[in-house]
Amino acid sequence: MQLSRIFTLGLTLVLAIAGAQGRAAEKLRTGAEQPERYLSLLANKPVGLVVNQTSRVGDEHLIDFLRKRGVDITRIFALEHGVRGNVENGGHVDSGIDGPSGLPVVSLYGKHRAPQSEDLKGLGWMVFDVQDVGVRFYTYISSLHYLMQACADNDVPLLVLDRPNPNGDYIDGPVLQREFRSFVGVDPIPLVHGLTVGELARMINGEGWLDNGARCRLEVIPVAGYRKAMHYALPVKPSPNLPNDLAIRLYPSLALFEGTSVSIGRGTDFPFQVVGHPADRQGKFSFTPHPVAGASENPKHNGERVRGDDLRGAPADSRFTLSYLIDWSHRTGQSRNAFFTRPAFFDKLAGTDQLRRAVEAGASEEEIRRSWQPALARFRQQRQPYLLYPER
Repeated sequence: MQLSRIFTLGLTLVLAIAGAQGRAAEKLRTGAEQPERYLSLLANKPVGLVVNQTSRVGDEHLIDFLRKRGVDITRIFALEHGVRGNVENGGHVDSGIDGPSGLPVVSLYGKHRAPQSEDLKGLGWMVFDVQDVGVRFYTYISSLHYLMQACADNDVPLLVLDRPNPNGDYIDGPVLQREFRSFVGVDPIPLVHGLTVGELARMINGEGWLDNGARCRLEVIPVAGYRKAMHYALPVKPSPNLPNDLAIRLYPSLALFEGTSVSIGRGTDFPFQVVGHPADRQGKFSFTPHPVAGASENPKHNGERVRGDDLRGAPADSRFTLSYLIDWSHRTGQSRNAFFTRPAFFDKLAGTDQLRRAVEAGASEEEIRRSWQPALARFRQQRQPYLLYPER
């Protein structure tokens, strides 16, 4: 009788905890999904939107959602991959007209990376609502920085509708050194920074990272019910070559191969989930990259049979590691120097040339990681005033 009572009480407790966790998950609402907090700000003001295919309120695009509520959207600003997410990595994004909405589009991934003064003229608000993946070289946050600069210089307030960071549960990698600034790394943050877009915008402002001491008039609508340790499955893929949650978790580790001779599956159905090279003799998996419209028009090793590793069985909570990079620096049959086919670009991705030089010198992952720790510790402390969400 006593054992039965204990079992019943235990089962009740487990169900209660599961129910509480389920209710907590149900309460998670992105910034865009809280119109009661921002529609009044936009009322009777000409509005510019920085959006793409991830800018959703439930099943509805933010453009349509706002127009139905009387918001005066005057123009849309397009980042890498375009307003509808159908432009391949690095592909030119044109200004023009957004077909579904009929609104004019200003490209921020073409001739200009930031809005010009004439693009912002007459706007009462700029709104940024784009899903990021929490990695420094993913260019949406570079566009955010340039947008904040333009808004500050032209006295246009910026509203950020925040979204969860699917790699937001940790911080890792080298911190960007200023001499390696580029469009794939603007601010002095780690490769995996652990910030949402809203938190990063607050940090850019607070740390004075805009030119000439400028400060953007910034409003952030935080995600309701979000914790950094929470798993968040993206409802819409953020770009053509990040098709699922695993690719997003492997992205920090595998994107560094863009500066090497090794393929990470562009031109296949599983980009950022495999690693391979035509000369490899260790891998038991093979694939042949081919052009994929809107994703990889000219993939590395196009049409060649590539051998390597299938990472689709990797842990769902995979974190940044150098193990793949160091392993493959031995597996291509090339010298380590030749392995880095685009050394300058690799250094921009890493935010430093020290990582490449350490791999070329045969350093271990442990040795390389030790060199990052002082800068990571400083960053952890530096970011504290700008955090909007609990760690756990």
